[in-house]
Amino acid sequence: MRWKGRPKSSNIEDKRAMRTSTAGGVGRDGLRLLPLVFRFLGFKGTLLVIVCVVAYGLFTGNLDNMLYALGLGDSPPTSVSTETLNQTPQEKELVEFVSVILADTEQTWSSIFQENDEQYQEPRLVLFRGAVRSACGTAQSAIGPFYCPADQQIYLDLNFFDQLKNRFKAPGDFAQAYVIAHEVGHHIQTLMGISEKVHTARSRLNEKEANKLSVKQELQADCFAGIWANHANDQRQLLETGDIEEGLRAASAIGDDTLQKKSQGYVSPDSFTHGSSQQRMQWFKTGFETGDIARCNTFANS
Repeated sequence: MRWKGRPKSSNIEDKRAMRTSTAGGVGRDGLRLLPLVFRFLGFKGTLLVIVCVVAYGLFTGNLDNMLYALGLGDSPPTSVSTETLNQTPQEKELVEFVSVILADTEQTWSSIFQENDEQYQEPRLVLFRGAVRSACGTAQSAIGPFYCPADQQIYLDLNFFDQLKNRFKAPGDFAQAYVIAHEVGHHIQTLMGISEKVHTARSRLNEKEANKLSVKQELQADCFAGIWANHANDQRQLLETGDIEEGLRAASAIGDDTLQKKSQGYVSPDSFTHGSSQQRMQWFKTGFETGDIARCNTFANS
């Protein structure tokens, strides 16, 4: 990609020097005890346990953590400390790259929104290491890059790019740019009211049908990423030969079927949440080849 020397985004928030840890030793997937308590003690016994936990938690000042352990809290309490930021020259350059790509997505979507007489609200991109606290809860790096609609921010641990290259066998700067553009795609869905509609609809469905909606939402974000690539290439000549192939390899590498084959040896389509490798490549190509947001209506397709 021809990214060096291009404008950078002012919407980067660097939290890599901040360390987010969970108080009391309860992790993001902390032990959820309430179902077990109810199973063995019944309703009255469970109610007594809750009363005792609340009383003890208030006494010790550890109420939030104890409620989360029982399954009554939304997320575990966390503590944040700041350390000296040490980064390699390669990492410093990668931060610059992320800033340039985010700025380019801002240019693309500002133009598209302006064409529709609307103003684009730019998202913030938060860089972190290890774990981060967002309006959607505390998250570990293991879940990968994510977008939180509650605060309209993208969260990225740069180590994911190493995983993309070494674990998923999808190297290249455009593969990294595709990941950022996909998360920006989720921001577009939030601005358009799509994310809220999907969330409301999923809450009324069984797991299988809810997963199908999630797949459609993720595939649309892939299509939106393709639209960005179309504009970046046609209007700003950001792309070089082989870049789109890098993006397609990345889309294929993180398809649900590919990941399931590697992790469990078989494919379970009903549990897909992001789409198959073929679907992800197909919708990215649709966005790239058409550059038309109207062609990204994945919800109109089975």
